[in-house]
Order: sequence, then C-alpha cells, then structure tokens
Amino acid sequence: QVQLVESGGGLVQPGGSLRLSCVASGFTFRGNSMRWHRQAPGKEREMVAWFGSTGGSTDYADSVKGRFTISRDNAKKTVWLQMNSLKPEDTAVYYCYVSVNGRGYWGQGTQVTVSS
Repeated sequence: QVQLVESGGGLVQPGGSLRLSCVASGFTFRGNSMRWHRQAPGKEREMVAWFGSTGGSTDYADSVKGRFTISRDNAKKTVWLQMNSLKPEDTAVYYCYVSVNGRGYWGQGTQVTVSS
C-alpha cells in the first residue's frame, strides 16, 4: 500500500532553516509528481511546493518562493523540502502528498513551529 512518512519538523527561531523529508513506498515513485502541503491552525491546507515526475519541473506557493526548495531522489524514493529564512507564519503541520491512479495519499504530517 502507498505510504508517505515525513520527518524533520521541529521548533526553530525566525530566520532559521529546517529540512523536511518524505520517504515513499508502495508505488512507482519516479512516475509520480510529489507535493508538499501545510496546514496552519484554523486555516485550510495549502500547497507549498510541487515537483513534477519528469523534467525536473517545480512550482511554489508565492508565500515561499525564494525561501523554500523542493527536491527529490528517485533512487531513494524521497522528496525533501529545504526551508530557509523561516517566518512565524510558516508555522504549520507539513504534509507530503501524492496522487496515484487518481487517488490522493497523505503522510501523517510533521509539525514546524517558528518562534523566538
């Protein structure tokens, strides 16, 4: 079955950095685009970053462009989210997401808290 396991969250001061990881299993990783989403308290879940299955295409939410970088390693079946210059408004639970054969799958999420 499809599984996504995130890690790397934590507490960081404003201006700091974190690197999130998502290890995937149960599907053909290289054939699927991967996404990171986040959900802050009281807010809807939003897409943060996207990495296409071919060609290295990426896309980002305007709020994180220039600060976050998504990357992937098909051999390791892993996608990362490097987050720099973190702001308090980046505080949220971050989720890895994939759509396989028309069905969406979410990881369990990892908490990121940006606070002094």
